[in-house]
Amino acid sequence: MKYIGKLLVAFMLVFLIAAGTASTAGAASTTIMVYGDKLTEQQRTEVRDLVGIDGTDSVEEYDIGGEDYAKYINGNPNANMYSSARITLEDSGEGLDINIVTPDNITEVTTEMYANALLTAGVENATVDVASPVAVTGHSALTGIYKAYDVEGAELDKERMELANDELNVATDLAENEEVSQEQVSELLTEIKQMIAEQDPATREEVEQIVQQNLENLEISLSEADRQMLIDLFDRMRDLNIDFNQVRSQLEDIASTVTEKMEELGLDEGFWQKVANFFRDLFQSLSDMFRG
Repeated sequence: MKYIGKLLVAFMLVFLIAAGTASTAGAASTTIMVYGDKLTEQQRTEVRDLVGIDGTDSVEEYDIGGEDYAKYINGNPNANMYSSARITLEDSGEGLDINIVTPDNITEVTTEMYANALLTAGVENATVDVASPVAVTGHSALTGIYKAYDVEGAELDKERMELANDELNVATDLAENEEVSQEQVSELLTEIKQMIAEQDPATREEVEQIVQQNLENLEISLSEADRQMLIDLFDRMRDLNIDFNQVRSQLEDIASTVTEKMEELGLDEGFWQKVANFFRDLFQSLSDMFRG
């Protein structure tokens, strides 16, 4: 494990060094609080306390309701919204930091699922604290994050927002219906995105090969219907020309976090040698490239 940890650190350093050559904006961060519109006043106060907002903080506050759900991702306009989020829009290069403040009440979505979906939607630099005073799936929190960007004039592509919501649905469906954990689902989605960034598939057949290769690499067995659901999802990403190369470091962060969680849970211990082999081959390729 120590060897693999060193490899992971070394791999991250490569990208951190590369990222360090890019300049970032120096503007102050903007913090926005969005509340599910079905919260009572007492629950709103509880949520503010949970995400660490007090009377001295300069925070813009908004409500999200079914009309927002419909506006941003074509959701049900009559939906009851309870999930709330504190969103801080960060400078370019800061990346994503997702925290679920009430994990017992966000029953289906993990931090890595949120991060993966937000990258798909085009959200690359933000700190997000998600909270709910009652038990909810957590899906509607995405709507609040999209609204935060909208009110700040940071336009997100609606097709990508809808695709990100569908990605979140796929992730939670797989974790619920198949014999795979939430961590394994997040690992699978992240690995597929990384391979798409590396190979830039031009056809649906190439997307299918990438999906199948990662299912085999991670030793995940899905029903044919769920396998096709994954292929459909990532083929739509290909159609939208989403460039995951631009967020490679964020994908690596997600992969690293999922790996740590899987290790803590003792999941798929035979997988770690494959991880070591991957990084060994990667660094060998880098070494050959620089020598050439």
